[in-house]
Amino acid sequence: MTAVRFSGGPVRTLAAAAPVASELLVQDGRIVARTTQSPVEVDLRGRCVLPAFSDAHVHFPTWSAAQRQIRLEGTATIEEALDRVATAAQAMRGSPPTGWLRGLGWRADDWHPATEPHRSMLDRAAPGVPIALMSRDYHSLWVSSAGLALARGPLLVPGGVVETDADGAPTGVLREMSAWTFRDRWAAPSADEYLDAMRDGVRLANARGVTAIHDKDGWLGALELFRRLEAEDGLTLRVWQSQPWERLDSGLPEPSAPGSLVRVGYLKAFMDGTLGSRTARRLDGSGVEILSREAFEEIVRRAAAAGLPVAVHAIGDQANRDALDALEAARAAWEPLGLRQRIEHAQLLHPDDVGRFAALGVTASVQFSHAPSDRDLADAFWGADTANAYPYGALAGAGTRLVNGSDAPVEELDPLLGLRAGVLRTTDGRPAWHPEHAVAAETALRASTVEPAWLAREEHIRGRLVPGMAADLVVLDRDPLAVAPEQLGSLRVVATMLAGGWVHGADTMHE
Repeated sequence: MTAVRFSGGPVRTLAAAAPVASELLVQDGRIVARTTQSPVEVDLRGRCVLPAFSDAHVHFPTWSAAQRQIRLEGTATIEEALDRVATAAQAMRGSPPTGWLRGLGWRADDWHPATEPHRSMLDRAAPGVPIALMSRDYHSLWVSSAGLALARGPLLVPGGVVETDADGAPTGVLREMSAWTFRDRWAAPSADEYLDAMRDGVRLANARGVTAIHDKDGWLGALELFRRLEAEDGLTLRVWQSQPWERLDSGLPEPSAPGSLVRVGYLKAFMDGTLGSRTARRLDGSGVEILSREAFEEIVRRAAAAGLPVAVHAIGDQANRDALDALEAARAAWEPLGLRQRIEHAQLLHPDDVGRFAALGVTASVQFSHAPSDRDLADAFWGADTANAYPYGALAGAGTRLVNGSDAPVEELDPLLGLRAGVLRTTDGRPAWHPEHAVAAETALRASTVEPAWLAREEHIRGRLVPGMAADLVVLDRDPLAVAPEQLGSLRVVATMLAGGWVHGADTMHE
């Protein structure tokens, strides 16, 4: 492999000892202090080199498939959403009659006026077509009558909600476990459909500076999909793969072969629902309990016995408290093993619980983009409690380790959007929302580079640009730590490298 020397622009190593360097040497896929070859010279021309980005919370197969589905984000009225459905249905005429029309991105409270969806609306827009539309938060599913008719089992399952009319008939809206169970059993794309979409998804992620992900789609067989992609030399991402906690009963997969880009890393569990579906579990007793504190504690203990950490979804303040209580109660089982536990989202915290993350050594796996995206809903549903919502600044100030992800397709897989959201607490020109919870630009960068590598137990492999580390790097058009905060939104990815090989923008680096 050819050696490369980068110079002519700042190199942000994100290493404490030497945070900025004037040049960077790469040989045999790694950062080196000196080369044994005559290197290819790359003049950065003032551009900035950083460790490549990690997305610490992404549903990658689902996000990839979503690029080919109906997108309802940004629809101002339910009529506009239904027009998009009707247009897509016309385009799919000639498909098999049981072919699903899939989409995502609706949120009833985004429409003016706010309107609860109903299966009859889909029936009018696309008569006879099985339709399944995931909500923006992915915790509710809107299904047409033709779609419901394909179900060969009960709609209501434990931990789920089936909305009904006054006469008890399903409205077509399913929430939480009922939504996911219906989707998985009857409306999910095939493995080949996912795989085809993922080929494009990998290229798009690389174009956005991403070379590593913590994937959350273990429930749909993502591990096998990534392994198939790697076998065909179509994978240019390091994948740290979740598995549903239920696999403790049915059997965990075999570890990947040494040197594989894909690793089985942790178990995923859910404490509650979401803000958008009004199922986040609150201290006031509202919301949906998916796992109790006691049940989650048992999962943590069993996972520790299997040598695995747990990533647990918790949105509401009660759900987060229950998760922290369970991790604390089971601490003697996991802490001596050095397991790196994490709570996903941590969107609403009672002030008494903020400091407990650092005290327990639990990572807050957050999504900076959620705060400006959810601000109006949070103000409407959580009122004065939004002073404790999306409290990234408070968590960082308490010494909590933060990792950042996109939660794509809930938000877009784009680390630069996350950087802007974390620092500015706004993305639409409005004043910052609870700016006291903003984070410094370097904290936000570390949350998408250094900290995800640590959480995946790869801190000695990637995440910083120092000798011995893998040459996973991204070239930006400007230095994000030198521009004014309001300019963060205009930063651009120029090129991306994985293990010393260009995976995006190679031509731009040799112009």
